[in-house]
Amino acid sequence: MDEKQIKDLQAVKNIRDKYVPGKKKSEDKITTLKNLDAGTERPGKIAALLIGILSVAVLGIGMCCTMVWADRYFALGIVVGTAGLAGIAAAYPIYVRITRQQREKIADEVLKIADDIIESFE
Repeated sequence: MDEKQIKDLQAVKNIRDKYVPGKKKSEDKITTLKNLDAGTERPGKIAALLIGILSVAVLGIGMCCTMVWADRYFALGIVVGTAGLAGIAAAYPIYVRITRQQREKIADEVLKIADDIIESFE
């Protein structure tokens, strides 16, 4: 076969694949795979956002203590503000850790689905 015939044959295979009834199943698998992957990030995002928001509130309370009530609560404000900063700094590592744990839980299922999808295209 020459190069033009190979391209024509590939074009015919591509058109034929659009009409094969089994292709819908691979699209469902792709959707399942995308949903599984997106679902691994959701718990980490929620935890990181909650920790981050609460930590910003704690930091704000510490700032109030040091600026508004400085005569009585300055030292306490420094401690509370530092705790808020620590929480803010911890939010991203917590997100990464939870996401990694979620991915490890479903790794076998994701790999199986991905291998099935890859095999269906070959």
